[in-house]
Amino acid sequence: MADPRRVRIALVQMQVSEDPDANLEKAVARVDEAARAGAQVVCLPELFRSRYFCQAEEAERFALAESIPGASTDALSKVASARQVTVIASLFERRAEGLYHNTAVAIGENGRILGSYRKMHIPDDPLYYEKFYFTPGDLGFPVFPSRHAQLGTLVCWDQWFPEAARLAALGGAQVLFYPTAIGWQFDETAEVDRSQHDAWETVQRGHAIANGVFVAAVNRVGREDGIRFWGQSFVADPFGVVLARASSDREEILQVECDLGRIEQVRRHWPFLRDRRIDAYGDLTKRFRD
Repeated sequence: MADPRRVRIALVQMQVSEDPDANLEKAVARVDEAARAGAQVVCLPELFRSRYFCQAEEAERFALAESIPGASTDALSKVASARQVTVIASLFERRAEGLYHNTAVAIGENGRILGSYRKMHIPDDPLYYEKFYFTPGDLGFPVFPSRHAQLGTLVCWDQWFPEAARLAALGGAQVLFYPTAIGWQFDETAEVDRSQHDAWETVQRGHAIANGVFVAAVNRVGREDGIRFWGQSFVADPFGVVLARASSDREEILQVECDLGRIEQVRRHWPFLRDRRIDAYGDLTKRFRD
């Protein structure tokens, strides 16, 4: 009998083509492969159905969006049900005419949608012009109860905001998933490349430590226009130890067993949630203290 304190998760690090249907077919196949290898929760990278279109502001790219439920959730629900696996999928959601979100959907082992998270923090940087496409999320920081663990789902740029991780953890999340599309620009130096990646991994390991939870970040890989996605998907335990890390240059499925008993063990010795001064944090709701 499976140990109820353990959950086996899989991160699908994949390269994305110009064909959305082919990308969906690949994602379904990877979920099936991961589940057959023992995964109980499988997470796909950010906006896996298309190449990363936010590198330019072009209105015709809104045609890539889809409804939820829709074609992607239908296909993933079938494999989730067939393999009795939970799937987390990041999609370009068409909510209504002219209203779009960057949305992560959690699909349960029975193939039904457990819920959605709409990306709260939307970047607007060179080659990451997401504010042109996405309305900021309005669903808060939900936690999805799967058969094996309580799952929190944030998306890419959310990785840099400790408030998001904290609120998901306070909601009961045991594993925080971060579907991601991040990489290097071609005109930067090797030193800059290293420092950017180090900051990205370090801040997420910090979320794991500060909240006593597992953190799982899944990235895409390969070159797309002006970005070389750095892969290196990873899973960190509740004390920030990296349990496994994928390569920087190839597709792979990263399988990691997470012992949920480690959460209680770490929090007993490092009781950050106990020692929070919730009476003193009112200024967090301000943009800046003038």
